[in-house]
Amino acid sequence: MTTTNPTRRRMLQLVAGTAVTGLAGCSGTGGQPGDSTETHTEAGTDHHEAETDHHEGTESAHGHEDDHGEIGEPTDHAEVQMATEAGEYHFAPHVVRVNVSGAVTFHNESGSHATAAYHPDNDKPQLVPDGAAAWDSGLLTEQGATFEHTFETEGVYHYYCKPHETLGMIGTAIVGEPDAHGQPALEEPPQELSEEARHKIEQLNQRVNEALGHTH
Repeated sequence: MTTTNPTRRRMLQLVAGTAVTGLAGCSGTGGQPGDSTETHTEAGTDHHEAETDHHEGTESAHGHEDDHGEIGEPTDHAEVQMATEAGEYHFAPHVVRVNVSGAVTFHNESGSHATAAYHPDNDKPQLVPDGAAAWDSGLLTEQGATFEHTFETEGVYHYYCKPHETLGMIGTAIVGEPDAHGQPALEEPPQELSEEARHKIEQLNQRVNEALGHTH
């Protein structure tokens, strides 16, 4: 009859357990090609996502800078986005500049918006050049819907979104190389407008005057 020393048996179990643990450690470090690739892929994905987030943040910052920075020279065509974002309503960029006979295309990015000139034909005070034609897109409710207006008269134009005018959704188009003097749009904002609308027009006028070299 053969007997095994309990102490010796316990020592053998400990040695065997240590050997298994050592092999598991090697598998995690050098491991099988599949294990190594999976870890690398996840790390690569995290790195890519971080780069994407950083890139998107940069684009957003650039958009913000473009919207509040230099207006630039007139072009034959400009595009304006109309959007609802986080409970805010806005045209972007706030100010565009086109040549005489140039066009602006308005894109409805999100929400329901409209673009209309501050013009007596729209039952609004005149904030466009004398003799300029009015426009009114009507309400654009579908995402991706567009409206285009061609500007034939040189000057400064303020326009608004019908549903959101009182919340300050107002934009501006500078057409050609107008003299800042004598522009109805650059006069004191009409008292009949909401406080938010008047405040927005004051901000826009400051940018327009700077773009036209008319500083007080």
